[in-house]
Amino acid sequence: MRIGYFLSSEEYAPAELLAQARAAERAGFAALWISDHYHPWVDAQGQSPFVWSTIGALSQVCSLPVTTAVTCPTVRLHPALIAQAAATSAVLHSGRFVLGVGSGEALNEHILGGPWPQTDVRLRMLEEAVEVMRKLWRGRFVNHYGEHYTVQHARIYTLPDTPPPIYVSGFGPKSIDLAARIGDGYISTRPDADMVRRFRDNGGGDKPCQAGFKAAYADSEEEGVRLAYEKWPNEGLPGELARVLASPRHFEQAAQLVRPESMKEFFVCGNNADAHLEMIDRYAQAGFDEVYVTNTGPNWQGLLDLYQREVLPRLG
Repeated sequence: MRIGYFLSSEEYAPAELLAQARAAERAGFAALWISDHYHPWVDAQGQSPFVWSTIGALSQVCSLPVTTAVTCPTVRLHPALIAQAAATSAVLHSGRFVLGVGSGEALNEHILGGPWPQTDVRLRMLEEAVEVMRKLWRGRFVNHYGEHYTVQHARIYTLPDTPPPIYVSGFGPKSIDLAARIGDGYISTRPDADMVRRFRDNGGGDKPCQAGFKAAYADSEEEGVRLAYEKWPNEGLPGELARVLASPRHFEQAAQLVRPESMKEFFVCGNNADAHLEMIDRYAQAGFDEVYVTNTGPNWQGLLDLYQREVLPRLG
């Protein structure tokens, strides 16, 4: 299993994300995830830089492969623009770039004032967006007049030698089936073997499956729980709330229903290497090929040191 580090754009400023990437490579991580948001989930997280600027800068400070986890190429930015951004990113990273995509959340995609579509519509939009991007990556002029997108006499001139792979995130049956049908790989955040099995059985086959989990490194589990609850109480929200709430303040209001102790269900808190190894094993047993860990709170260097010293060597 490949172990990567997840750069949290919602919590860290661009320079700190670059410092984390450099340190992750030195620590022995094999790859990077990076989130793409317009807003943080809650104000306490405090950041949300433009991901494509950060991705460009990453190419100058480390050589690790980068995956967006994930970009929504349907509402906030037209897929023709995402296609150009991803192509340039792949060139800068010498082909070590994966475009991870998903159907998005209202939190980030409502900002231009349009309606937030229902799930089935969002999935149709995502499928068409992927079609548009792949057409543009062929290097020819494209005219596309679809149900949701128009592209007129457009051509991308700066292209990598091979088009970026597109990995598709999915949590419900419909989105997992779409990922299996149109994706070059699958992205999730849950150690759920049934999800991986559904992806593989419905067309995904042996394509790569990536997943990620959160940690809150601290001197004690209690302090880690405190940091996790301070920065990411939204992680405990149930159902589809994360897809439909439109503002960080709405997430803050909903998160008042989340108990601090419940953070232990969603985070590896504290500084216990065995707890990280157990979490990684849950994803391995579920069938994932790659797993990415992110830190919340100020102690990210401590997490990287823990992995360099105790976690990665034990994984071989």
